[in-house]
Amino acid sequence: MDIQNLYSLFQSSNGVSIDSRSIEKDEIFFSIKGKNFDGNRFALDAIDKGAKFSIVDDPELKNKNERIIFVENSLKELQNLSKFNRSKFDLKVIGLTGSNGKTTTKNLICSILSEKYNTLCTHRNLNNHIGVPLTLLNIKPETEVAVIEMGANHIGEIQNLCEISMPDIGLITNFGSAHLEGFGSLKGVIKGKTELYEYLMKNYGHILLNNDDSIQREECKSDLYTSYGKDNSSDFIFKYKKEDDHLALLNNDFEFRCKIYGDYNFPNIASAISIGKILDLDNDEIQNGLNKFQTEANRSEILKYHGNKIYLDAYNANPSSMIAALDNFNREIPNNKIIILGDMLELGSYSKNEHLKIINHLDKMDFESVYLIGEIFSSLNTSDSRFKKFNDIEALIKELDLTQIKDKNILIKGS
Repeated sequence: MDIQNLYSLFQSSNGVSIDSRSIEKDEIFFSIKGKNFDGNRFALDAIDKGAKFSIVDDPELKNKNERIIFVENSLKELQNLSKFNRSKFDLKVIGLTGSNGKTTTKNLICSILSEKYNTLCTHRNLNNHIGVPLTLLNIKPETEVAVIEMGANHIGEIQNLCEISMPDIGLITNFGSAHLEGFGSLKGVIKGKTELYEYLMKNYGHILLNNDDSIQREECKSDLYTSYGKDNSSDFIFKYKKEDDHLALLNNDFEFRCKIYGDYNFPNIASAISIGKILDLDNDEIQNGLNKFQTEANRSEILKYHGNKIYLDAYNANPSSMIAALDNFNREIPNNKIIILGDMLELGSYSKNEHLKIINHLDKMDFESVYLIGEIFSSLNTSDSRFKKFNDIEALIKELDLTQIKDKNILIKGS
C-alpha cells in the first residue's frame, strides 16, 4: 500500500493497535505474526469491536470485509508508517541501547527532560521491532523530544530500529553477556549494540559516551560526541557517593541525588544528567526530574516485608548484571544476607558455564544462605550446604516462608 495513502488513513484514525482484545473505536488494527500467534486470525474480530480498518497479510482475508486492507507484510507496513510519522516532525530523538540498565536509564532521562520539554518515552520495555514503531506512532505535533529504548538479541536489529526511529542523539549503557544465544559471543554483543554508533556517525548524529568504558571509547570513531564519567578527561566529570538511602553524584560542586538502589546505577544516572545538560536544562531542573523518578516494578526496588529488607531486581538477568548485583549487595550489606537467584535465559551454549561462574562467584561471598531457582541452576553440583536448589518458584515457596524470617537482607535477582 502506498505510504501516503496509509498515512492519510492513520491521520483520520484514533491510532493503531496490535491487540484485538483491547482495540478502541476507530483504531487501525495491524495483524502481526509471532512465534505462537497470527494476528490475521483476529482481524475480523477487531473490526467487529470498532476498528476503522484491519491491515492483514493473509490473502484469504482479502474480500472478507470492506474494511480489510491487504498488504504483503503487516509488520513492514507498521514499521514504514512509524518511520513516515517520525519524519513528519521536527523533534529531538534520543536512542539508547545496551546490555543492562536500558529501561532504568530511559526512565531517568524521561523524568529529567519532562521538566522542560514535551517528552515521549518508550512505554515500559516496548523496545523491539514492534514496540519501537508503536512508540513512534505516538509522536504528535506538540512532541519536542522522544526517548526511544532499543533492545536486540541478534545482529542487525539495532540498525533496523535506527533506520525506523532516526535518532539524533544516542548512547549505549554498557556491553555485557546478554542474549548470547542470539549474538553468539560478547564480540557479537558489541557489534550489535554499536550499530547505534554506526548510524549516528553515518548521519552526523551526536554520541553520548561513557568515558569510563574502554570499549565505548574504542568503538566511537566520531568527532561528534560528548563524554561523561569519573575520568578527568570527560566533558561531564562526576564523583560518585553512596548515601544510606540514595545515590549522590557531584558535578562542578553541584550534588545530584537520586533515590535508587545499587551503585551499578551510577553510570545510568550520570548519562541521564548529561543528556539533560546537552539539551540545556539547568541543575535545578535536572534535580527536580531526579526527584520525580520512580523505579519500575522489579527493577532496583527496596521493599520491607515482615521485618525483612528485600532488594528486588528480578525483571531480567544476565551474567554481567547478576555479578554486578551480587557484588553491590556483598559490598553494601554487612550481615544477615540471604540471596535468591533465578536462571538466566537466552544464553544458548554458554548457559551451563555462565551459571557455574555465578556459583563460583557466590563461593567467595559472605552470606547465610542462597536459594537457586530453575532447571539450569538445579542441574549444577554444589557442595556448599548453604546452597539450596529448586526447579521452580512453587517449590521454593513451599520451603521458604518469608513471614517466618526476621531482620534479614534478601537479594532477589533473576529473569
